[in-house]
Amino acid sequence: MTVIRQDDLIQSVADALQFISYYHPVDFIEAVHEAYQREESKAAKDALAQILINSRLCALGHRPICQDTGIVSVFLKVGMNVRWEGNMSVEDMINEGVRRAYKLPDNVLRASVLADPDGTRKNTGDNTPAMITYKIVPGDTVDVHVAAKGGGSEAKTKFAMLNPSDSVVDWVLEQVPKMGAGWCPPGMLGIGIGGTADKAMQMAKEALLDPIDIHELRERGASNRAEELRLELMDKVNRLGIGAQGLGGLTTVLDVKVKDCPTHAANKPVAIIPNCAATRHTHFVLDGSGPAHLEAPGLEHWPEVSWETGDSVRRVDLDTVTHAQIQDWKPGETVLLSGKLLTGRDAAHKKMVDMINNGESLPVDFTNRFIYYVGPVDPVRDEVVGPAGPTTATRMDKFTRTMLEKTGLIGMVGKAERGPLAIEAIRDNKSVYLMAVGGAAYLVSKAIIGSKVVAFPELGMEAVYEFEVKDMPVTVAVDVNGESVHQTGPQQWQAIIEEKNLSVT
Repeated sequence: MTVIRQDDLIQSVADALQFISYYHPVDFIEAVHEAYQREESKAAKDALAQILINSRLCALGHRPICQDTGIVSVFLKVGMNVRWEGNMSVEDMINEGVRRAYKLPDNVLRASVLADPDGTRKNTGDNTPAMITYKIVPGDTVDVHVAAKGGGSEAKTKFAMLNPSDSVVDWVLEQVPKMGAGWCPPGMLGIGIGGTADKAMQMAKEALLDPIDIHELRERGASNRAEELRLELMDKVNRLGIGAQGLGGLTTVLDVKVKDCPTHAANKPVAIIPNCAATRHTHFVLDGSGPAHLEAPGLEHWPEVSWETGDSVRRVDLDTVTHAQIQDWKPGETVLLSGKLLTGRDAAHKKMVDMINNGESLPVDFTNRFIYYVGPVDPVRDEVVGPAGPTTATRMDKFTRTMLEKTGLIGMVGKAERGPLAIEAIRDNKSVYLMAVGGAAYLVSKAIIGSKVVAFPELGMEAVYEFEVKDMPVTVAVDVNGESVHQTGPQQWQAIIEEKNLSVT
C-alpha cells in the first residue's frame, strides 16, 4: 500500500499550476511553429509570430502566457491501494494547492473565479475552487492531470442532442464559424460523442489533455470511427479559412480530439470544447516518494521568430489623435499605439453605463480616447503591470453604443470579432475597433511603460486603469464604415484555399 502525504499533493498541484502558467506544452509550440512556417496570410502569420515570441518570453521570464490565468480543472485517477496521510479531504488539498499557486509572490496569477455567479459575483480572491474529477482505479499511485482553462475559450463551448441519424461532421462545421475568434485560434477542438449530456461534456474536456499527434494519426491511418472523425474534421475545419485569431488563413485548428462512449438508442449527445492559444496543462504521478518533479522544457524547443512591422505601419499618438484622423484607417492595417490608453471590461462598463443612465458624471473623461478591454495580472518585482492581453470584445457589445454616443470615446481595443450590434454602433458613430492578439499577454505588457488605477479600484482587476503605452501592436478590425476583418478575412481565405487547393493539414 502506497502512502500519499497531504503536503505532497498540495505542493504538486501548486507547482503544476505555476509551471503551466509560463510553459506551453512542447507539442503545442512545435505545432504553432509549423503553422507559422507554412502560413500564407500575412495577418495570420503576424499573429502566430506574436504567439511564439510571447511564449518564449514567458518561458524565460516565468510570467503568465495570458492575463486570463484560467479556471483550474484537475483530473485524478486514485489507485485503490493508496492511503492518504493528512487531515484534509482530497478536494481541500487540491484547492490549497490552487491557493498557493495563484498567490505566489514571485509570479502572481490573476484570480478570475467569482462566487455567487448569478448574484453578487464576488471574486474568491485565490482562484478557488478547482473543478475536480475523480476516478478510483486499480493500482498504488495517484495520476493527476492539471489544466487552467481561459474563460474566452470556455465560453465558446457547444452542445447538442443530435438525432441518431444526424451528421456530427455537419454539426461541427456549422458550429465552428459561430464560435468566432473569441477562443483565440489556433488551438485544439475537444469533441465528446455519446453517453449522456454531462458525459459528452466531460469527454470533450478530457480530450484536450491528449498530445497533439494528428500527423502520426494521418501516417498510420484511422482504426476506428473516432479517428476517422479526427482526420475529416481537421481538414474540413481548416478549409473554413478562419485562421489565427480569426483573421483568415490556413490554420484554425492544430489538432482535433474525439472521445466517444456508448449512448442511448434514441440519443446522440455531442459536445465541442476548444482550447486556445494559451493551452495550459500538465501531468504527474504521485507514488509516495514525495512531490512531483516537473521537467522544464529546454529553450531549444522555442524557435527564434521575429515580428516585423514593415514600412507601412501606422504610428498613432493616443494623446493627440482626433475623430477626424481615424476616418481613413483600413481593416487589416497594422497600427502601433503610443500614449495614454484607458482600460475597462465587463464590470466597469456596466457601472459606467448605469451611471450614464442615472444622469451621473463619469470619473474619467473619455473624449477622443481609446479604451482597452483588459483585466491585467498584478505586477511583480520591477514590472509596471503584469501580463495584459485583451479580453473578448463581444461581451462589451451591449454597452458599445452608449459608450460611443455618451462619452466621446472614439476607439476600442480588444480580442476577436465584434457582433452586429457593436458594428452598427461603430459605423453610426464613425469610430474604430482595434484587435490585439489573444495569447500574447506578456508581449503586450512589454509595450506598457506606465500604469495607474483611475476609477473603480474596488473592482480589482476590472478597475479602470490608465496605461501609458509605446508601440503597442494592434490591427484595425472594424473601420469607420463597419467593415470587419473578421468577416472579410475568413471569406477571402476560404475562397483562396478552394481556388488553389492549398494544403491545410
